Parts: sequence; C-alpha cells; structure tokens
Amino acid sequence: MIRIIFFLIVVGALALGAAWLADRPGEVVVSWQGWRIETSLMVLGAAVLAALAALVLVWSIVSAILRSPFAFRRHLHRRRGERAYQAISHGLIAVGAGDLDAARKHVAEAKRIAPTEPLALLLSAQSAQLAGDRETAASVFRDMANRPDTKALGLHGLFVEARRSHDYENARAIAEEAARENPALTWAGKAVLEARSLAGDWAGALAHLEANKKTLDKDVYRRQRAVMLTARAHALEETDRDAAKAFALEAAKLTPTFVPAAALAGRMLAEGGELRKAARLISRAWQANPHPDLAQVFSNLRFGDAARDRLKRVEALAKAVPGHIEGAFAVARAAIDAGDFAKARAVLASYLSAPTKRVALLMAELERAASNDEGRAREWLARALSAAADPVWTAEGYISDRWLAVSPSGRLDGFEWRVPLRGIASAAPVIETGTADSIAKEIAGEQGLRDLPRGLLADGEKSELANAATDPVATRQGGTAEQAPVAPVIPLIHAPDDPGPEASEEPEPRAEAQAGAWRKMFE
Repeated sequence: MIRIIFFLIVVGALALGAAWLADRPGEVVVSWQGWRIETSLMVLGAAVLAALAALVLVWSIVSAILRSPFAFRRHLHRRRGERAYQAISHGLIAVGAGDLDAARKHVAEAKRIAPTEPLALLLSAQSAQLAGDRETAASVFRDMANRPDTKALGLHGLFVEARRSHDYENARAIAEEAARENPALTWAGKAVLEARSLAGDWAGALAHLEANKKTLDKDVYRRQRAVMLTARAHALEETDRDAAKAFALEAAKLTPTFVPAAALAGRMLAEGGELRKAARLISRAWQANPHPDLAQVFSNLRFGDAARDRLKRVEALAKAVPGHIEGAFAVARAAIDAGDFAKARAVLASYLSAPTKRVALLMAELERAASNDEGRAREWLARALSAAADPVWTAEGYISDRWLAVSPSGRLDGFEWRVPLRGIASAAPVIETGTADSIAKEIAGEQGLRDLPRGLLADGEKSELANAATDPVATRQGGTAEQAPVAPVIPLIHAPDDPGPEASEEPEPRAEAQAGAWRKMFE
C-alpha cells in the first residue's frame, strides 16, 4: 500500500512538472561553427533523453560482448557443478543403499568432473569401503587428512580403518592427533580415553579427561572420573595403599551410589579403623543399589567379629531396602555362617517357588549344613542347572567375576550389574536326576567355582570341578585341557565398532589387556 501511494505521488509530481513546462514554452538557440539550431525547451529535453537512451543501449551491447567469454565460462562451471552435485548425491545414496555398481558409476563420474571436491573424496572412500577395498579407502582418507578442510574427516576415516584392521596402536595415534587438532571431536576424545583405559594408563586417561572437561556434561564427567579413579585405586591397591585409598574415596565422593567405588572405599576405611565412616558410605550406596559386594564389606567391617554379630549387622543393612532379593541373600549367607538355619530358610522362603541359581545353590548348602541331607542338597543342585540366571557384571555378551572399568571392546564403564542377555529365552532342559559329579561340573561350567556353596563338595569332587572349570569343553568330550585350550574371552553377541558399510565386522577383543578377567557364559 505504501509503495502504491509513493508511486502515485511520483507520477503526479512528474505530470505537474511536464504541465508547468508546457505552459511556459521557451526557445533554445545553439550557434556553433556556423550552425544555428533553434528549438523549444520541450524538444531539447526529449532529444537529450533519446540520446541518453541510445547511449545506454550501445553501452549494454558492447559490455555484453566484452563479458561474453567470462559469462560462458561461468555457465560451464555452474553446469559442471550441477552435474557433480548430482553424481555425488546419487553416489552417496547408492552407498547407503548398498548398490555397489551404481556407486562405482557415480564415483567415476564425480572423479571426472570434480576430483578434488571434499564430498567426491568422501564418496570415493565410502565406495571403496563398500567394495571391501580397504587399501583404496585408507589412501583416500590419507589424502583427506592432508587437506586442512577435510583433515578431521580424513583422520576419522583412518581411525575406523585402523580399528577394522585391528591395528590398535595406529588407531590410538590417529585419535591422539585428532584430539590435539580439535578437542571438540567427540569420537577422538572417546577413542583416546578407551585406548588409555585399555592400556591401563589411568593417569593419562584422567589427564585427558581433565583437558576435555569443558566439552562434557557435568554428570558424564563425574561418572567417568569416578570410574577411572576406582580403576586406578584397584591398580595401586597392592603397591601404594595410601594413594589407592585417596582415589577410592574421591570416586565415592563424586558418585556415592557407584557400587565398585563404595565397596573399595568402604573396605579400605574399615581396614584403617574408620568404621563409622565406612558404614555410612556403604549404607548410602546400598540404599541406591543393593549389591552383594557391599553386603560382604558391611558384614566384615570389624575384623574378628563373631558370626552372630555379622548376622545382626547384615540384618540392619537389609532393613534399609525391605523386600529386595540382595538383602535376603546377604541375610541368608550370614545366617548359614552363624548356624541360624531357621532364619536362612525364612528369608529364602519367598523365592523358592521360582528360584534363581543363587537361591538354589544357597538352599543346597543349607540342606547340607542344617541336616546333612545329601539327597535334598543334590536335588537343589539339579534345580540350579535350569534355574533363572542371576545378575552378574556383564558387557557386550561377556561376563566377569568382578567389576572392570572397560568392556572387552574398550568402552569405558561398559560393565553393568544385570542379568546377562535379558530377554533371550533359555532352551536348557530341566535335569531331574544326575550324579553329583555331572551336576557339579555343569554348575562349574556355567556359574564358576566362586558360586559353589562352601562345604558342599568333597575333596575329590573339588578337583574334578577345577578341571571342568578350566576347560569344560574338553572335560565333556573326554579330552584334556591341553588338547582343547579355551580362549580367555568368547563373545556371545556381536557389537560392531562403527556404523560404516562393514558394520557387521567386529574387532577382536583386547583380551591381553585384562587376561583372565572375563569368562565364557555358555558352552
């Protein structure tokens, strides 16, 4: 509306000016070199305007002729860019769809039109990855890493290829370089932490975490620092107990509900005579996450206490989380040690309708200790074979007898206390009868010797159990451990290292970093 009003005002002003000039005609005389030109003012004005229009037209034609080579080159460049964009976009779609032939065709087109474009290089590298040509992919990523505009992407590609080739030292060096170049790169920071953690370099891992503190969420930072401090405390426990205690206490302060930190700090405080502080620390963690490690430390706060005293202490702890199965396990364990078999039966009674393996094993030990009833004990051992699994420290299809700071693939804080492979139904048949040897061997193969009830087996049975646990496959097939050696880590599920075209590949676990810490779950 404002523009229309402004336009009308301008037109009206021009019309008034033209009318004013028409009402006041005048004469213009030009004398030059014997020429005399006489005309009116209106005609002269019209002639000047016509001359200006002609001049503008001539200049436009001359300028267009002069600019035509540059315009033609711009047109070709724009058309070439459009063709390159089409080739790259369709090529990336083909790579994502897994169409190798189409990807190769678009890669060739992109290389011919725009060989140095960053996206063309990325398309070439991903096409090579799709074809399984790792050498070509690594070569393209190296070219990208040598360019300032694609260096971060090139380093990431080289890192992924190094991981796929199981060249972990090179992968760590690449991640370190990427983290130095750009601390905001999440993958680089995570890779450096994982590499240093796998190598047991907790001091270096903590230093890197502090250097990148500003890029992390506050809760994530506190959790990761607590995990590293706990792992460092475990590593120094035998050589420098003072430093280990300080690290464990700091970890427990950062995350009071973190079970490994609370258990270690509580045990060290108790060993130093700080019983009240240890009890408060463990109780706080227990209320958030009831765990057998916490119950064990709390039960043994005072060295040399009688079994009855330990039972009272554990009962007080269990009351903090009434109805929780870990509290029942802790009380039952302490009651059996104290000889109060009636109380042990009472606390386990509500779990006997659908017992887990730990419940069945505790009942087997209870029957043996209370009444020396070998038949009932063997019956509970048989039920343990088909009973539901109990929570364990598990990560990526592996289980561990103790908490570890890194998973087999190198993920920090990867181990969780939960039922392994929850949701996957077990097809194990129910075993109604069997000899003590066969039952014990099966339990040793699945649960590990640490889960067997104390005092349940005779010396000869313990020897056979040890052989079965060392190599259950060889024992069942009539062989020996030397004939069928067992790897320290056996995967149950596959977790890809990255979401690239070869995501189905899995890097081999770094078993040498923590040899003997993991064990197989099933045969």
